Amino acid sequence: MNKDILKSIREYKKESIMAPLLVTVEVFLEVLIPARMADIIDVGILGDGGVGYVIKAGLFLIFLALLSLFFGVSAGAAAAKASAGLAKNLRHDIFYKIQEFSFKNIDKFSSSSLVTRMTTDITNVQMAFMMTIRMLVRAPIMIVMSVIMTVMINKTVALILICAIPVLGGTLMFIGKKAHPHFQKVFDEYDVLNNDVQENVNAARVVKAYVREDHEIGKFHNISKRVYDLFSKAEKIVAWNSPVMQFTIYTVILCIVMIGGKSIVYGNMEVGELTSIIVYSLQILSSLMIVSFVFVMNMISEASVDRINEVLKEVPEMTDKENAIKTVKNGDIDFENVDFSYGGEGNTLALTNINLHIKSGQTVGIFGGTGSAKSTLVQLIPRLYDVTHGSVKVGGVDVRDYELTALRDQVSMVLQKNVLFTGTIYDNIRWGDEDADDDEVKRVCELAQADSFIKDFPKGYETMIVEGGNNVSGGQKQRLCIARALLKKPKILILDDSTSAVDTKTDALIRKAFREEIPDTTKIIISQRVSSIEDADMIIVLDEGRINGMGTSEELLKTNDIYREVYESQVKGGAEDAE
Repeated sequence: MNKDILKSIREYKKESIMAPLLVTVEVFLEVLIPARMADIIDVGILGDGGVGYVIKAGLFLIFLALLSLFFGVSAGAAAAKASAGLAKNLRHDIFYKIQEFSFKNIDKFSSSSLVTRMTTDITNVQMAFMMTIRMLVRAPIMIVMSVIMTVMINKTVALILICAIPVLGGTLMFIGKKAHPHFQKVFDEYDVLNNDVQENVNAARVVKAYVREDHEIGKFHNISKRVYDLFSKAEKIVAWNSPVMQFTIYTVILCIVMIGGKSIVYGNMEVGELTSIIVYSLQILSSLMIVSFVFVMNMISEASVDRINEVLKEVPEMTDKENAIKTVKNGDIDFENVDFSYGGEGNTLALTNINLHIKSGQTVGIFGGTGSAKSTLVQLIPRLYDVTHGSVKVGGVDVRDYELTALRDQVSMVLQKNVLFTGTIYDNIRWGDEDADDDEVKRVCELAQADSFIKDFPKGYETMIVEGGNNVSGGQKQRLCIARALLKKPKILILDDSTSAVDTKTDALIRKAFREEIPDTTKIIISQRVSSIEDADMIIVLDEGRINGMGTSEELLKTNDIYREVYESQVKGGAEDAE
């Protein structure tokens, strides 16, 4: 088990230490039982001890068995608590680590991969840890003590057992080396499988609309078949473990019986001693079988440990400086010679030489074709990504000098992919301010033109939003997300194409509410709809990650071909529709 993983034991150290100690006592008591059995046979039955000795020794034997059972159960309870605690802490550590990730860190792992690591991988580690502190401690102690007891009875027989142990240990190591790469590949395929299932469930409506169920079933079958094939290859290798081990041990037992039988005939060994040696041999056999089982479990968990450590050791790209600024002065935004690449230094630039100055309280429209980096531009403002070159300033201060929480508290974003969470409408809106009262929630919903449709629901603001917000329309979802953003009372409000699903009248009412109710808030509106940004104080036209034009709508109609072409096509199209 990796030492970095073991750091997550924390408050369960006591149980992690107690489990192997209790197991040690259990094994010690269990090893005494065959010796007492030998005495019962040799002294009580075949000797002069008589029935009285058998009863007395038998009662002591029962006492040893019950005491061993008590320590075994106690060890099992301690191991279960320790392993469950380790799993709980690992989930805690991974989840909290993910909260520190920037978008760039998150992009490195798929969401399905992170889910697999927090579920399947941690379960594997939990099982392996429990087996290790209980079974893997028990087995070697049992082997050593059984060998010692056998040496005390007959050194020749003990030598046979000692010679067999390295053979079996070497077999385990060989099998582990061959099987581990296959287990590693299995969990990578699990990520792909989970991603496919997640996509299918999230896009269930699209799948059914296009009647693509058979296609999705085929895709799932292919991925599932790859997982099956990899597991089969690994299990075929691991399967050699049991027959090799059983063949070796039973061969050893036959040799012991043969040598022991001759020793009894020649009077060098008692019947009870041979019986106890066979029991000790079976204890060694069962212990080696346990070792092999735990060994396989650890092989599987080793791949899981590597994947968990990959997340835990991921260094968050963005961290607060020692004396980070905690107050955002105003909503001024300045881009100074900004270049940005998702791949970092030396990779293709998504934004090139961006110079932009926005005054606090201005309404700014961002316009451009698909792939022109509109969303990329605004994501640099709350520092969801860091610039590759240049600087982005908010309130006259470089965003990298702010405490992240303070900066993002003053920048509200309504993203392209609107996300609502399971809970009531009240719960979802209060993501903007958990302490807001009902009146404040209703007020921002009025501003976002959401109040009217909320009141139409039978339970109003207590209406439950199901997973993903699938029980509200696209336009309703957008308005709820806008209301949530407004509740933060931010200095900067960014709408990333977040009124695309509402009609033009509602869009106009939302913008009117912005002008009248939050005049001091800087408003940045990304839209493909000219009418949504036509009355902005400034419109920025982006083309392939560069600023192609900047000015009011009237100015751009005179100077910018991209804006004029789209404007005329939309105005003309609207006129034709009206006609």
